[in-house]
Amino acid sequence: MDRSPVPWRNTTHDWTSTVDVHHLRRIRHDWATLAPGGTQHLILEVVAYAADEAEAKGAGRCTVTFHVNGSVSVVDGGRGTDTRFDHHGRAVKKPVMASKDLRFFDHPDAQLLPDGHPRRGMSVVAALSEWLIHTNRRAGGAWNQRYEFGIPTTGLTPIADDSTTGTVVHFRPDEPVRTAARPIADELSQLVTLWPHLTVEVVDRRSI
Repeated sequence: MDRSPVPWRNTTHDWTSTVDVHHLRRIRHDWATLAPGGTQHLILEVVAYAADEAEAKGAGRCTVTFHVNGSVSVVDGGRGTDTRFDHHGRAVKKPVMASKDLRFFDHPDAQLLPDGHPRRGMSVVAALSEWLIHTNRRAGGAWNQRYEFGIPTTGLTPIADDSTTGTVVHFRPDEPVRTAARPIADELSQLVTLWPHLTVEVVDRRSI
């Protein structure tokens, strides 16, 4: 059976669009509109996917950590990002980082995030980050992949399977985004309570 991405049904992303360079450039050109509030909005874009998982499962947890180098990591225990195998046996991950989320981007009725601004998708986070490392654990395997401004700089790299599932999105926003506004841990902790199925722990290591 042909398991290539072509016949795979598109729900949230286009499986045939591995990297949408035009889309990523558009985000970078209009970053102030697509990431109002800077880093904090990007964090909410990432946590929104954990909230989706939590709602589907009835409950969920994630941890947001501010690191001393200006990066942020978001760890959740969901099912992991959809990853399939083509007819050559190669792992193919849903292109959540490098292509538009078909549900939200450019949609006038897009879901609002807890900061009151429209949800656009994970590609906004990747496109506006100097680097982003996505660690993905699924029932069928585990991989990580590095991006720079939304462009993959590595392939899917297999990592040891520890029998857990979930994702880690660790990213360092570009300098203009980082300096637009300093995220406040207490404020973020209050905002994420608007996702009723998700429990979020916020850890601030910036003063250590």
